[in-house]
Order: sequence, then structure tokens, then C-alpha cells
Amino acid sequence: MVISNKPLRFILAALVACLPLMSFSNTEKDSAHVQTEEAHGAVSEGHHAEQTDIKSKIKAFIGHHVLDSHDFTLTQDDETGKYYGFPLPVIIWDNGLQIFSSSKFNHGHSVAESNGNYYVINHHDGKIYKTDAEGTITEDEKTGHPTNVRPLDFSITKTVVSIFAAALLMFWLFSSLAKSYAKNGGIASGVGRIFEPLVVYIRDEVAIPNIGQKHYKKYMSYLLTIFFFVLFLNIFGLTPLGINATGNLTITFSLAILTFLITNLTANKNYWGHIFWMPGVPKPMRIILAPIELLGVFIKPFSLMIRLYANIFAGHIVLMSIIGLMFIFKSWIGSSLSFGLSFVLSILEILVAFLQAYIFTMLSALYFGSAVEEHHHEEEAHH
Repeated sequence: MVISNKPLRFILAALVACLPLMSFSNTEKDSAHVQTEEAHGAVSEGHHAEQTDIKSKIKAFIGHHVLDSHDFTLTQDDETGKYYGFPLPVIIWDNGLQIFSSSKFNHGHSVAESNGNYYVINHHDGKIYKTDAEGTITEDEKTGHPTNVRPLDFSITKTVVSIFAAALLMFWLFSSLAKSYAKNGGIASGVGRIFEPLVVYIRDEVAIPNIGQKHYKKYMSYLLTIFFFVLFLNIFGLTPLGINATGNLTITFSLAILTFLITNLTANKNYWGHIFWMPGVPKPMRIILAPIELLGVFIKPFSLMIRLYANIFAGHIVLMSIIGLMFIFKSWIGSSLSFGLSFVLSILEILVAFLQAYIFTMLSALYFGSAVEEHHHEEEAHH
């Protein structure tokens, strides 16, 4: 039986006729696929740009929190850009005393004018530099540091306000405690009952064991002051006020210098003899050990400064970074985990606040004890 080739010719003709349509259909699919990929790429780039913007805002917020500033900003409205807080007085010496409000800087966005002089806040280090009416800042090509004249700055900054607040709080609390002792025959009353155990603890567990019963009283005022001062500043740093006094290297340096001066100015001859001519050691070794011991005199306050600064500063950075993760994740799982971790870390920071105040006070007492240690104690220990 012979099969007619007409159906075959019809099928082939139909396939040939459909080839342009099939080709056009595939081209549409490829074009649609490319357009889809481009759309996904645009969304991805937009999402990446949004994430970068959020990260930069978080980084700026953390920097604003941990660094000192010339105004006290409580919050900011992102929509209007308006700041809520209050300015602080700027006091600088530049061919005479210049005093004006930090509101002239407009949170670092404007140039401040005072008696024909122009000043600007550098965004990188937060310092005040002298400039022209346009606010020009020139930088060194090698270091990148500003080359503008930097006047002497005696301003009341955010850190200084927190120091004044801690000092006034301490004066009020412990003057009330002293008055309650006088009225009640040596029994604390009111808010003094909260702080009396801490005072007794510093005396009985820190001062007496490390300094000795004979000499501890002349150091008690400093030890109590330094303990509560560091403690209150650490606690202030855990509030949403953006205070980071003990995370400021100049503050911890000043506290360490006080301990250094008190230690060396009240030291007896046995202390200096132990440094420059160590007893019980062969004479050639004394010559070698003397520079090492003298170097240790300066290393001790340096370790005090770095320990307090590093622990508080790092704690603030870590805590603020974890809180910032809530805004990066944008999911209930990531945000919940960040919130839980930040809450636990906040509790830990309270412990660190007490611990760092205790360590600074304990080490200061140890240095005072070594400064007033008498010679017969060493002989008894040697025997």
C-alpha cells in the first residue's frame, strides 16, 4: 500500500511556517528572562544600597554615642532632621577668650562665628578648628589629619556635664549619710542605708587588708571617692543619654595620674629603696633590676588607665552593635535574638560597671600599700 505524501508535505509546511513563531517566542522568553534578571539586579542593588545606608547610620550613631560632643542630644527626628536636646557652652582660647553657645555649630553642620573668628567642628575627631567663613578644612596628605589651627578648648562638653552630675550626686548622697550618722548615733538612715555597706566593704575588704591598719585612714577618702565616682560614671554610661565618660581615654588618664601622684608623693624611703637598691639581691643584679623597677612605677598607672578605658569602651561598642543588628535583620527572629542578647549583655554591663570600679579601687589600694610598707614586714616575710 502506497501512502500519499500529501500529509507529510502538509506537516513539513506547517513546521516551516511555525519556525519564525517559535523563534520569536524563544526570543520573547529570553528577553523576559533578561528583564527579570535586570529587575532582580536592580532590587538587589537597591537592597544593598539600603543595607549600606542603614549600616552607615548605625556606625554614625555608635560613634556619636561613644565620643564626646559639644551638645547634649537626646534624640533626633529622622523625617524632619530636628534634634532634641540642649546646647552646651563653648569656651576656647584663641587670641583671647571666646565664649559662645554650641548651637552655632548646628550639630556640626554650620560654621560658628565669634568676634570675627570662624570655627568648625571636624566630623572625624569632633574637635574644634579655626577656619574661614566657608568652613574650609585642609588635611595633611600623608596623615589625613587637619592642618587648621586648633585653639585651646576649655568647653563644657557632654563628658564634663556627666562628671559634674556625678560629683553633685556624690556630694548629696554622702553628706546626707554623714548627717544621718550624727543624728542617729552612728546609724544610717534613708538612702544612706544603700551605700553604707559599700563604704564598709571598701574599708574592711579593700583598704585595711592592702594598706594596713596603721596607714589606711589617710587613703580612705580617695578610695571611696574614686570607687563611687567611677561607679556612677559607669552607670551613667548604661543609660540612653549617650554618656561615655569612663570610656574616654583622657578621663581614665586623669584618674590614673591621681593614683600615681598619691602613691609616689606619700611613699616612704623603703619604697624608693626597694626600687633603686633592692634588698636581698646581689649588687650586680640590683643595677639591672633598678631600671626595670623604675619602669614599673610608670607601667602601673598606665595599666590602670587602659584597663578601665578598654573594658568600658569595648562594652559600649559591642552593646550598640548588637542593638543595631535589629535594624539590619528586619525579621522577627533576628530582631528577637538581638534584643535578647542585648538585654543579657546590658545585665552583664551592670556587673562590669561595679567590677571595674572595684578593680580600679583595689589596685590603687595595692599601690598605696606598697608605698607605705615598712621594712620589718619584708624581713618577717623573708624569714
